Amino acid sequence: MAARGLRDKYDHIVLAGAALGAVTGKYPAWNKTFWDHIGLAVDLHDIRKVIVMDHRDCGAYKVILGEDFAKDPAREKRVHGEKLRELAALIKKRHPKLEVEMLLMSLDGKVESIA
Repeated sequence: MAARGLRDKYDHIVLAGAALGAVTGKYPAWNKTFWDHIGLAVDLHDIRKVIVMDHRDCGAYKVILGEDFAKDPAREKRVHGEKLRELAALIKKRHPKLEVEMLLMSLDGKVESIA
């Protein structure tokens, strides 16, 4: 975040599974926590952008979806992309003025944008 010029200028929400954690029906309290935090950040800090970052070889994806997607990196990227886009659409529906950036990070720290 510092490299983006955002040091001390952002709220940080962490959920296991990131995008999946925010949309899964398996843990509805996580959904509520995510939306409550976004609503509060909009109200208190007038946020304009949400950056959602999933990471590869995610244990929550394995547990919640019941499959180890890391064995097939292309499929893993597709599945993360699906969940990231699902969450982005929900964010835009609830908060149309918010921009959403979707990222997927490898365990080596390399980050790629998801469209």
